[in-house]
Amino acid sequence: MASNLLSSFKRALPHKRKELRAFLKKFDKKFIPGIKKYVDPADAETWAETDCLSCANCCKVMTPTFTKADLKRISAHLGMTESAFYDRWLETDKDNGDKVNRIQPCQFLDLKTNMCNIYEVRPEDCAKFPHFKRTPFADFNHIHTQNIEYCPATFKFITRMKEKIERDYEW
Repeated sequence: MASNLLSSFKRALPHKRKELRAFLKKFDKKFIPGIKKYVDPADAETWAETDCLSCANCCKVMTPTFTKADLKRISAHLGMTESAFYDRWLETDKDNGDKVNRIQPCQFLDLKTNMCNIYEVRPEDCAKFPHFKRTPFADFNHIHTQNIEYCPATFKFITRMKEKIERDYEW
C-alpha cells in the first residue's frame, strides 16, 4: 500500500505543484475570515482517507527540528545525556541553527512497520506534523509549501482547501 500511496502522490505532484504553491502564496496578501470553516472539514476528509503508517515519507526524507525540551525528554527516555544524544544523532543546521537529524531516514523509524520507536516522546515537530491546524493559517504557508513536496496528506489537504476556498471566493 505504501508504494501505491507514494507512487500516486509522486505522479500527481508535478501536475499540481505550481497551482498549489500559487494558491498558498495568495495567503501572503489575502485574509480569509473564518478560515477554520475550511480547515476543519479539509482536515477531517484528509485523515479519513490517509494512513500515515502506509507512507512515513516524512520520516524517510525530512527531519524534525529538535527543541531543547525535545532533547531533554528524548535523551532521558533513552537513558542518555543530552550531549550524548546530540553527538550520536543530531547536527546544527548551518543556515538557521536548528537541531536536526544527521541522517535520513530518521534513526527512530522502524522501516519494516513505518512506526516510530520513540513515539510517546517524539519531537514536538513530529507530533504536530503536518501542521494543518496551526494558527493563524497564513503564517504556515512556507511549511505547507514545503510539505506538499513530501507528504501525500498535505498534498490532499491543500488541494481540498483550494477547492473549498475557490468555490466561495474570487481570488
